[in-house]
Amino acid sequence: MLSIGHRGAAGHEPENTLRGVARAMRLGVDWIEVDVQLVDGELVVFHDDTLERTTNGSGAVAEQSFKALRELDAGEGETIPRLAEVLDLIDARVGLNIELKGPDCGESVTSIVGDYLERQPEWRGKILLSSFDETQTAELAGRERNFELGILFETDAEAALARARAFAAYSIHPSTKQVTAELVAEAHAAGIKVFVYTVNEPREIATMRALGVDGVFSDYPDRVGEYRG
Repeated sequence: MLSIGHRGAAGHEPENTLRGVARAMRLGVDWIEVDVQLVDGELVVFHDDTLERTTNGSGAVAEQSFKALRELDAGEGETIPRLAEVLDLIDARVGLNIELKGPDCGESVTSIVGDYLERQPEWRGKILLSSFDETQTAELAGRERNFELGILFETDAEAALARARAFAAYSIHPSTKQVTAELVAEAHAAGIKVFVYTVNEPREIATMRALGVDGVFSDYPDRVGEYRG
């Protein structure tokens, strides 16, 4: 069962920061998950629609200039990183799940992924794109696939699995409340992996292992260690 650092290592360090990504790698994760939005022409690594929860700023992220975003404190003195900075820091040493949060960022994300794969073939098989936005997911599915595709969803697991089959997706990403042994079996029968979010408590991690899931997203990826394999 793979250990996937959620927003870096969000239980230990400020989420979606280079510091968090570095900590996740030190903790020995297999993959790291970050959130990406297109703001002022730049791909920034940030989860929320607004700034208040994770920075010393306020207001809507989409209304900010890139310069203004970079001047904010994202926790422990960290800046909001660009996607390129995360890719450079990871350097293909572990996999990277890029969750597309904002609208209309698919083209920019697939473009930068293509650039990195061309320069650094070691990234092949280590980049997974996903989004809750079904329109954006369908748009990703229609692109030339130099990345893996994950189906991220909040409701109707069977419909999500059907989309995964139709799009030849690599994985489905249910929550702990959605995943069942039957869903895991159906996905595996179709050659689709199951990565579950967000799994933090040891009891939940053990349950996911018993269900046979392929990996878990965790704010505390170090807790997943004894259940890996």
